[in-house]
Amino acid sequence: MHKVGPSSQISFSFYPLVCGLIVFFLLIISTNANSRILLGVDYLEARNFDVLQGKRVGLLTHPAGVNSQGKSTVLLLHTSEAVNLTALFGPEHGIYGDEKASVPVDDKIDHRTNLPVFSLYGKFRKPTAKMLANLDCVVIDLQDVGVRCYTYVSCMRYVMEACFEAGVEVIVLDRPNPLGGLKVAGPMIDPEWISYVGAFPMPFVHGMTIAELALWSKQTSGILKIEEQVRKKGKLTLVPMQNWKRSMTWPSTGLKWYPTSPNIPTLDSVAGYPMTGLGAQMGKFKHGIGTQYPFRFLTYEGKSSADVKKALEELRLKGLSYKILDTTDSSGKKISGVYIAIQNWSEWQPTELAFAMMQLSARWQSPSPFKNAKKSEINLFNKHVGSSAWWDHLQGSGGQVNPGPFLKRWNAEVANFRRQVMPYLIY
Repeated sequence: MHKVGPSSQISFSFYPLVCGLIVFFLLIISTNANSRILLGVDYLEARNFDVLQGKRVGLLTHPAGVNSQGKSTVLLLHTSEAVNLTALFGPEHGIYGDEKASVPVDDKIDHRTNLPVFSLYGKFRKPTAKMLANLDCVVIDLQDVGVRCYTYVSCMRYVMEACFEAGVEVIVLDRPNPLGGLKVAGPMIDPEWISYVGAFPMPFVHGMTIAELALWSKQTSGILKIEEQVRKKGKLTLVPMQNWKRSMTWPSTGLKWYPTSPNIPTLDSVAGYPMTGLGAQMGKFKHGIGTQYPFRFLTYEGKSSADVKKALEELRLKGLSYKILDTTDSSGKKISGVYIAIQNWSEWQPTELAFAMMQLSARWQSPSPFKNAKKSEINLFNKHVGSSAWWDHLQGSGGQVNPGPFLKRWNAEVANFRRQVMPYLIY
């Protein structure tokens, strides 16, 4: 082990892992009760970007890619004399975060730096050899929300594959999982449904940071869709956080939340995303997109707010409470709905409500919305949910849908997943 450090308070440990193919950096700072969170980008900045010096650098990021003081990682790297930033890469919603979901994004020139921005949510999802030809490394600084179908981690997987194939180093700057590192829930994804909205074989709520996902996929055969010898030879550098603990949710970090995409503007919407997103995939439920409560505000066509609230309360889902509120939709029309509140975080099961919404949809609509779905709708649903067995149950059970046995089975699978990834958890 080689150690260097400017003082007794800060030291730097360098760990070569897997025959030197993965480089893992750990910043050790004397801690106390008031120690603040240092993001991966903060650590990189504190080290004067030394892991980037002498390299031609590409950066994959978005507006939530900022340091703990709110300064853009793009500008930090671009204005540093120690860094030769030559290209930018943008995920879904673009590098500025202003593109709509599922809408292709074109390449462009960044107005802040005049650098080329290669879109990885347009003509290409995976960087081409031409995009990587003049780079020595690609830095990834993306804020994830801890949910499998959120496409930023999918983008990371594709970038890792392309870089390893091209002999380009990948450097991941770690960030908190805003749901914390303890909540793991929902179905695993069947191999047939792996796609860009489910690029990793993990539960719907995965409980890992983005660097932990990168480490797990680098060291585990079959996750990256590349040849084994390419995976083993690829170079991955992780820049972890300091003072983050798995028990921390975002408010306990002391960090400001920056919207990660147009429909995830607040921490309320972050927790709402796994709660209601899948539940409004089919049927007449809407989950508040276009209101001030995205993913936290439920309405059901043909049912009053009181009806919806009563039905939800009768399901007795742990950790949740419900309140009827009035708000306006995207057109300015006044609407009434049910706001979902997390009453007890420790009891809350992140995906349970979504499957309860499917249960109610099957009960309230005849024929069930799952009975006569189009093939395209079925494929999209299963790519998000991931479980063919659950889909078969939805189609075959009519109004008698019962998620209970499935939730128990998925909890057992989640526990097994957690044991499998334990060696790759950094914190």
